[in-house]
Amino acid sequence: MLLYAPSLTQYKRLATKEVKIGDVLLGNFNPIRVQTMTTTDTMDTIATVEQSIRCIEAGAELVRITAPSKKEAENLLNIKNELRKRGYHTPLVADIHFTPNAAEIAARIVEKVRVNPGNYVDKKKFEQIEYTDAEYAEEIDRIRERFTPLVKICKEYGTAMRIGTNHGSLSDRIMSRYGDTAIGMVESAMEFLRIARDESYHNIVLSMKSSNPQVMVQAYRLLVQQMMNEFAECYPLHLGVTEAGDGEDGRIKSAIGIGTLLEDGIGDTVRVSLTEDPEFEIPVCKDLVKRYSVDRPQTTVNGKVPDVTSLPYSPFEYKRRETFAVTNIGGKQVPVVIADLSKIETITPQHLESVGYKYDEVTDKWSIGDMAADYIFTGNQLLSFQLPGTLKVIVYPETWKEAQRTPSGEEKYFPIFMDSGFAEAERKSELLNFVMVDCFNDDTPLNDYTYFDQLANDPTVVLCLSSTNSNALQSVRRMFVELMQRNIKNPVVLITDSKWQTPDEHLIHFATETGGLLLDGMGDGICLGYGSAAQFTNNKVSGRTYLEVKDNHQFTNNTAFSILQATRTRISKTEYISCPSCGRTLFDLQETTAKIRSVTNHLKGVKIAIMGCIVNGPGEMADADFGYVGSGPGKITLYKGKEIVKRNVDSEVAVQELINLLKENEAWVEPS
Repeated sequence: MLLYAPSLTQYKRLATKEVKIGDVLLGNFNPIRVQTMTTTDTMDTIATVEQSIRCIEAGAELVRITAPSKKEAENLLNIKNELRKRGYHTPLVADIHFTPNAAEIAARIVEKVRVNPGNYVDKKKFEQIEYTDAEYAEEIDRIRERFTPLVKICKEYGTAMRIGTNHGSLSDRIMSRYGDTAIGMVESAMEFLRIARDESYHNIVLSMKSSNPQVMVQAYRLLVQQMMNEFAECYPLHLGVTEAGDGEDGRIKSAIGIGTLLEDGIGDTVRVSLTEDPEFEIPVCKDLVKRYSVDRPQTTVNGKVPDVTSLPYSPFEYKRRETFAVTNIGGKQVPVVIADLSKIETITPQHLESVGYKYDEVTDKWSIGDMAADYIFTGNQLLSFQLPGTLKVIVYPETWKEAQRTPSGEEKYFPIFMDSGFAEAERKSELLNFVMVDCFNDDTPLNDYTYFDQLANDPTVVLCLSSTNSNALQSVRRMFVELMQRNIKNPVVLITDSKWQTPDEHLIHFATETGGLLLDGMGDGICLGYGSAAQFTNNKVSGRTYLEVKDNHQFTNNTAFSILQATRTRISKTEYISCPSCGRTLFDLQETTAKIRSVTNHLKGVKIAIMGCIVNGPGEMADADFGYVGSGPGKITLYKGKEIVKRNVDSEVAVQELINLLKENEAWVEPS
């Protein structure tokens, strides 16, 4: 195995041990399973059963139910019996956090239990900052003593277990030695895994979840590497981004984290954590997983992508690829967004509204939004109107020559060449030239990419990398490796076309194929479009419309900015870290999230966490600037970072109190 994946140049599943969960087999090249978690009160048997049935009928192969105390754990038997009576045999998973006794009860009832090593018999009080080696070992012995009974019960009853680490709920001991890091997440899980292996118990799945896709991806890769180094084998992996949110943002953040790992061949089951009813998570899971089926759209047979035996960058930490700047692209500048308007027959000022520019005929002025594209690609079309000051146009070389004869042509229009066409061209821009490269779309050996030598480090050249291979991400990533090995530091724009059909499918495709590269520090710009086989049909599942899109160009432009936001490479709007709700939730999470969004969505760059309960809330919102957390029925606790600012605020006034908190910390601006 190379580093952390079976292959970095083609799609190839990671070999993992097989785990049996009821009648479902997980890992060992079995299908990637999809699952979700109920949001009902576990003590409400019928409500939980009926919601579970909706999830199962939507396609869930596993259903998780929270069991925060002994009484909920005991009621799992009633839920299971009622489901079985109604003819449903889908395995159930008990979600346990702080209560070992509840886990031991649940393990005798359901097919799988999930434990969080950060708060299962471990401390998270930040009372002790440093541990000596002896104190650390003593803590491990204490964990062994309290965790082993559960392992033995699971072994006796044939119950599977997920050791599920959360970035936001690492214990004092882990934090003291490793800090709030991906390595700390891995060690948190490995401590529990070693104890289970000592008991010859192997029916185990692991997860490394975070609300930050960057941290999440690094942690899973490190976990795979650590298991292979220590055990020479891997256990199945459950993939998920915690508290992803709702709508397009939640789907994009999940697709970036989960999709990046699936492209690496990592992952045996997926759960998408959306602040929506759980049955609506399943179609998103299916869209992620079906990309690796035989029905995956493709237009070419894969070209020969050269293997790699080492990488010129670390896949376990974020470091942006070093480039020089060409005008506003590359260097230390944020990635640019290019909007493809080339399929519009005659572009008018109104068309630019889709990509962030609004023209006022009365004042003859443009207003520019926070998510305004930096460039538009128009193909062979010159525009017949004056452009907003910041916007520039990319056109084919012959059209560019024509543009040079217009008053603003030199500063507004720039050519895009096809690979070797740049080297052969007689006329080029003295400021900025785009060069398209379809990475490894045939069997051309690397040493035949001779035109690289002519454009390498040309101070006017921006490379535009894409691939018509079905393994497009791997092909483009391999070309980045080649650029780095040749010390070519030209900036790169990521070009990604989708050949899928529905907005949800396009969203997953764009987020996976570009997000996976951006997380590795690759890419100085992004351009999204649709291939010739693509369709754009709004999809309905179970009578509900998911992402309904009326303007394709606005959709792709917003998606591009959302991908950059989720990868933390360009911040253009408010970010919400919102949990998916469960039986512990203490208020209407969907309604509250919508309410908070409606009054704060103009606060560019502010991260606000909206968490349903005190169990996971404070930990999972660790990445947020401000937090709104349920602390009791009708009561909210407000946070600034990890610090509690106001306790037990009445929920009727809590949103206004959140606004007051933002104002007190100079994070509030009045909406325009």
